[in-house]
Amino acid sequence: MRTSARLVIGLALLVAIGAGALYLLRPGTLPEQKKEVATNPATQVINRGEYLARAGDCTACHTEPNGRAFAGGRAMPTPFGNLYVPNITPDDETGIGQWSADDFYRMMHTGVSRDGTLLYPAMPFASYTRVTRADSDAIYAYLMSVPPVRQANRPHELRFPFNQRDLLIGWRTLYFKEGEFTPDPNQSAQWNRGAYLVQGLGHCAMCHTAINALGGSSESKAFEGGMIPNQNWYAPSLTSNREAGLGDWDIKDIADLMQVGISHRATVYGPMAEVVYNSLQYLSDEDAKAMAVYLKALPPRESEPPPTSQARLVSPSVMETGRRVYAAQCAVCHGDEGKGNPPSYPPLATNRSIIMSSPVNSIRMVLNGGYAPGTKKNPRPYGMPPFSHVLDDDEVAAVVTYIRVAWGNSGTPVTPSQANELRKLLPE
Repeated sequence: MRTSARLVIGLALLVAIGAGALYLLRPGTLPEQKKEVATNPATQVINRGEYLARAGDCTACHTEPNGRAFAGGRAMPTPFGNLYVPNITPDDETGIGQWSADDFYRMMHTGVSRDGTLLYPAMPFASYTRVTRADSDAIYAYLMSVPPVRQANRPHELRFPFNQRDLLIGWRTLYFKEGEFTPDPNQSAQWNRGAYLVQGLGHCAMCHTAINALGGSSESKAFEGGMIPNQNWYAPSLTSNREAGLGDWDIKDIADLMQVGISHRATVYGPMAEVVYNSLQYLSDEDAKAMAVYLKALPPRESEPPPTSQARLVSPSVMETGRRVYAAQCAVCHGDEGKGNPPSYPPLATNRSIIMSSPVNSIRMVLNGGYAPGTKKNPRPYGMPPFSHVLDDDEVAAVVTYIRVAWGNSGTPVTPSQANELRKLLPE
């Protein structure tokens, strides 16, 4: 009896399951799989333009802090006075709403505005001239898609004679060479892609090449490093192993530094942190690696003697003060021997950015502290506290001197007056 009951129940369950299956399998009853909606060609161009605009770091200059995107108005300090970046939203009256794609390409390629005005070279047209017409058109399409903002442009505040635009003809003759990027057939596609991004949209040479009194730079000195005008930060050389050069870096460490803001070799602060935050973090992995390949291959411009400790140049009392301050304030993160705990806490021993001829960045980090940029791959970065309120100029100079000469580092001593000059730049 029990066996029969079980058989009946089992058969009933099978019937129910079968009926359910037949119901679900009826035509039109199962939820259809979502088909991938193809992005229309116009949207594809706009999306590509947004990517390229990020690669060109357009937001950083053309957007005021807490302001509307691309509405301009931001002051750009130069040795010749303040320039104010223009509104590049598609507003007809105050932006570029009446510009055509031809007008935009002409500006990118030649540095001449729609009305024939010569642009000041703070707009990196000397680099953007390498951008292809197709990429220029994509950036234009993207800018035409952003919300228009009616915000009048501010006039520049340049001293005489630098407010005379006709003088730019001479500057252009000396320092501007027009022409789209031409791939090198002797190099790989990856190297050429990296060269295109570094030389063109990335305009990396603008910071990493010394600027002369006329606001120009020598092509023969490209990427050899220099002070960033009116920012009091030093952009190190990227050539081979010179200064903070990349010749002995792994490709991954270079790509990580650009895209993440930290790597096992270093961490970005100051102006470079802004570049990573606004621009480089949005690069694809392929483009970040391509740029790293190109940068690593930059040839050395001059030979360097093997690094040797410069501790002999430092008085014992300064060395002891530096050691004491380091042990009290720095060793907890960077280690007793300066080896750090990368990538969160960069090493100081054998770190080329520490031993560069200019100690500006190291002094500023001790005084100002700072954070690496928050990026998609490192959203909660570790930071370094400021010590300007804890250490006096003698102590700042001593501890920076100590890390520049300890552990075999080949930097040179720092003076209290150098620390004081940079302390004056701190906000009150």
